Amino acid sequence: MKVKKRLAKQRERRAFRVRNHIRSVRPRLSVFRSNAHMYAQIIDDSSGRTLASASTLDKDVAGAGGNGGNRDAAARVGRLIAERAAERGIKYVVFDRGMYKYHGRVASLAAAAREGGLQF
Repeated sequence: MKVKKRLAKQRERRAFRVRNHIRSVRPRLSVFRSNAHMYAQIIDDSSGRTLASASTLDKDVAGAGGNGGNRDAAARVGRLIAERAAERGIKYVVFDRGMYKYHGRVASLAAAAREGGLQF
């Protein structure tokens, strides 16, 4: 039990450190990664509202088939979140990777969002 608590505390500290560093007036592109799926949200911290969201569970992404927990699926989520942000007139965001390293699926999602027109 001690190991689980220690790891959870490390994750919380890492996420806090990242979020503390990126405080801005821009909306925040937050990423959550599970073993099976990827989720992305654009959040306005001043009002506490989610402006746009996308995940591998969305019909647009899941309909493409394949695994929801790989880099290709993360890239599809990145393109979809950029498209939904453009519909709402959002061009500039700050990237919140949370407790995850900027590597693999997280980096793939970020690259696809940049290609889709988001700037961060």
